[in-house]
Amino acid sequence: MKKLAIIGSTGSIGRQTLEVAEHLREKIVIYGLAAHRSLELLAEQVKKYRPPVVVLADGAKKEAFLSLLGESWQGRLLTGPEGLEELATDPEVAMVVSAAVGAAGIRPTLAAVKAGKAVALANKEALVAAGELIMAEAAKRNTSILPVDSEHSAVFQCLMGEDRSAVKKIYLTASGGPFRETPLARLAQVTPEEALAHPTWQMGKKITIDSATLMNKGLEVIEAHWLFALDYDRIHVVIHPQSIVHAVVEMVDGFCTAQLGPPDMRLPIQFALTYPARRENPFSRLDLATLGRLDFSPPDLERFPCLALAYAAGRRGGTMPAVMNAANEEAVAAFLAGRIGFCTIPALVEKVMEAHEKEGYVSSPDLETILDADHRARKVFSSLLTRQSCAG
Repeated sequence: MKKLAIIGSTGSIGRQTLEVAEHLREKIVIYGLAAHRSLELLAEQVKKYRPPVVVLADGAKKEAFLSLLGESWQGRLLTGPEGLEELATDPEVAMVVSAAVGAAGIRPTLAAVKAGKAVALANKEALVAAGELIMAEAAKRNTSILPVDSEHSAVFQCLMGEDRSAVKKIYLTASGGPFRETPLARLAQVTPEEALAHPTWQMGKKITIDSATLMNKGLEVIEAHWLFALDYDRIHVVIHPQSIVHAVVEMVDGFCTAQLGPPDMRLPIQFALTYPARRENPFSRLDLATLGRLDFSPPDLERFPCLALAYAAGRRGGTMPAVMNAANEEAVAAFLAGRIGFCTIPALVEKVMEAHEKEGYVSSPDLETILDADHRARKVFSSLLTRQSCAG
C-alpha cells in the first residue's frame, strides 16, 4: 500500500486525486490531508478517509475546524507552514501530492524532495519560483518528480524510453480559453464570470483565470524548462481549442510523438500515482471516430501578453520568475474581486517585474531570497494597486 499525503486536498486537483485514490484503494491509502480554507469540505474529507494526519495551513482556524469534526476523528492535527513541512517529510509518507495553489506550495514541495519522497507535482509555482533548487535536490537525492499537469505528463510519457539528448523541441498545447476569438477591443470589459467559463476544462478559479490570460501556459513553459532540462527556445506553445492533444515532442530526426487524451485531469493524476504501472479505470475515453477536426495555431501575443511576460521572466531567471508569479497571483485575486480589469492583469505584472529589475533582482537566490522576493513583489503590487485606485 502506498501512503499518500495530499497538500491542497480541497482544491480541484486535490479532490480529483481523492477520487482517483478511492478507485485505487487496494493500492493507495490516504495518510495525510492539508488545506488552507474550505473547512467544511476538509472536515468531510477527514470523516470519509480517516487520515492519521491533517494540516490546517491557517492555524487561526484550528478551533473552528475541530468543532466541525466533533469527536469523530482522533488523528494528529498540525498547523501552519511548519505543519505542511512536517507532513511532507513524515517517514510514513511514500508520495506527496503537491496540489496547493500558489507560492504556498514551494516550501513543502522542496521539503518533500529533500526527504526523498516521490512527488506528484501539480503546484506550478514550486518549479516556477524555485525550479533550480528543487531539481538540484531531486538529482542529488534521486527523488522522483512526476508531473500531474496534463501537458507535462504528456511530455513525460512521450519521452519514456527516449534519449533526452535527441529532443529537438516540445510543443505545449493551450485551449486559448474563453477569449480566444473575443475582439481585442472588448477584452478590457470582460467580467470574472466570463473569464471563469473555460470551454474545455473544469478547474479552480485561479488556474482558470490564468488559462484565460495564458499565464497558465507561461508558467508551464518555465516548469517544462526545469522538468525536462530544455532551453526556452526549444519550448513552444500552440493554441489547440479541442484540448485533445496535450503535447508533442519533436526529435532531431524529424519524427514527432503526440500524447492524446480527453480533457480529464484524473488520467494524469492516476498515471503519477501508479507510475511506472498503468491501471484500468472508469474515467473518460477518446473515441477517435467522433473526434472530428483538431486545430492548431500560434498564440497571439497581443491577445495574450502574459505568455510573453512568462518567457521573459524564465529567460531572466534568478528571482524574476518568483516575482512574476507573485504579482500574477495578486493580480488575479484583484480581478476576481472586481478591483481591476482583465487587461490590467498583465499591465500590473509587467510593472512589478520592471520595479524588481531596477531594485532587488538576484541571479542565484537561495530559498529565503526567493521567498523574500515573492513577499516584496506583493508589497509593490499592493502599492501600485492603491495608486491606481486613487487615480481612478
